[in-house]
Amino acid sequence: MTIDPQDILKLMETSPFNRLLGIHGESLGPGRVVMTLPARDDLVGDPRRPALHGGVVATLVDTAGGAAAWSALAPGESVSTMNLSVDYLEPAGLGAPLRAEAKLLRKGSRVCHVRVSVTQGDVHVADGRGLYSIHRPRVHRNTTSG
Repeated sequence: MTIDPQDILKLMETSPFNRLLGIHGESLGPGRVVMTLPARDDLVGDPRRPALHGGVVATLVDTAGGAAAWSALAPGESVSTMNLSVDYLEPAGLGAPLRAEAKLLRKGSRVCHVRVSVTQGDVHVADGRGLYSIHRPRVHRNTTSG
């Protein structure tokens, strides 16, 4: 049985940390996902600008990237983040929500490579790349002979 795309989005949205941040799944298809995050005062990291904390942007990149990778998995498989890289291009300010578009670049036998673009309105806020380890169900072997 495969995982329904809406179940992947629901799982990402109901994670306690993602729920705290307000991450919402907009759409998901094979190897692609769009997620949003509201820009709120309590997520500001630099009050002088004000600009959202970079960790908020990185979390959105990671969550969208993981969902895009997971959407291409076989039944029973899951993923975890191995490496995450974020290039911050412009500060994310208060106002329009952040929007992350993630695309699976390659699914290998052990890892998924994903690229993520984050925008806020017309502003390109960040680009990210994620490497996600694929976990498969363990097969238990009967080692006794009879």
